[in-house]
Amino acid sequence: MTDYKLLAQQIKVLAEDEPNFLPVLSNASALLYENMEDLNWAGFYLMDKGSLLLGPFQGKVACIRIELGKGVCGTAAGNDETQLVKNVHEFAGHIACDSASNSEIVVPIHKDGKVVAVLDIDSPSLSRFTEEDKTGLEGFVKALEEVVDFSGISFE
Repeated sequence: MTDYKLLAQQIKVLAEDEPNFLPVLSNASALLYENMEDLNWAGFYLMDKGSLLLGPFQGKVACIRIELGKGVCGTAAGNDETQLVKNVHEFAGHIACDSASNSEIVVPIHKDGKVVAVLDIDSPSLSRFTEEDKTGLEGFVKALEEVVDFSGISFE
């Protein structure tokens, strides 16, 4: 079982000296990728010009831009709601950036009450993510929201 509380504490410490979104999200993707089992992708998409733009990640190559309401990431951002998908092939409108992905979880990230990014994690296994993962990752995202400095970039 992944210790999400420890990961949240670690990301807070890593952001103490430099809260800029780029290094913090880079370290966050590495923390998750190294500490969660059975993943093939862990990273972030950032709001940019009304859609999601690829941000820091660990894993296989990824789609560069995702429209709101499209795929699991676009649905999570557009609806401002965590998406836990046990089988991405049964998700209407799934975007297959990596054909090896079979399950996915996406958590919206906020600044000033608006979605500014999403955390996206993929697995090659079906039903990889549980309600415990959802709760833990939502807590990890809350820690990110407390420490990440998103100023200096436009989310319009």
